[in-house]
Order: sequence, then C-alpha cells, then structure tokens
Amino acid sequence: QLQLVESGGDSVQPGGSLRLTCAVSGIPSDIYVVGWFRQAPGKEREGIICINSRDGDIYYADSVKGRFTVARDNAKNTVYLQMNALKPEDTADYYCATPYCDPDTWGQGTRVTVWS
Repeated sequence: QLQLVESGGDSVQPGGSLRLTCAVSGIPSDIYVVGWFRQAPGKEREGIICINSRDGDIYYADSVKGRFTVARDNAKNTVYLQMNALKPEDTADYYCATPYCDPDTWGQGTRVTVWS
C-alpha cells in the first residue's frame, strides 16, 4: 500500500525558511508525480506545486512562485518542499499527494505557522 508521510512543519517568523519532507513508501511509485498542496485555516485545499497530468508541465501557484521549490531524492524515495521568504499567509497544513495535480493518495499533513 502506498504511503506518504510529511514532516518538517514548524513555527517560523516572516522571512524565514523551512524544508518539508515527504517520505514515500509501499508499492513502487514514481516520486516525480508527487505534488505539494496546502490548506489554510478557513480555506479550501489548494495545489501549490504539482505536475499537470495533461501536458506534464509543472504547476506553481502564483502565491509561491519564486519562493517555493521542489526537490526529489530518488534513492531515498523522498520529495522535499523548500520554502523561502515565508509570509503569514503561508500559514497552513501542508500535504504531499500523488499522482499529479489530481491526487488520490494523501499524506497526513504537517503544520506550518508563520507568525510575527
């Protein structure tokens, strides 16, 4: 059974950085199609960086362009979300999920709080 486990959430000040980790285990899977999503308090869950299944392009939410990036370690079956220049509006529960931008398998989430 495919499992995704996020870690690395924390409380940080505006302008700070965090790196979230998504460990993928279970049945063999292509970690390239693992994406990152978030749900802010009182808002719907949104995709922030994921692969579009129709054309293979990488989707970046406008709110994170230039600040967030994804890296993958195939040997460790791990996907990372590097978040820089964090803002209070980045406060949310962050999830990794697969496949593509329309996932059906989700991790349990990790909380990021950006406070001033």
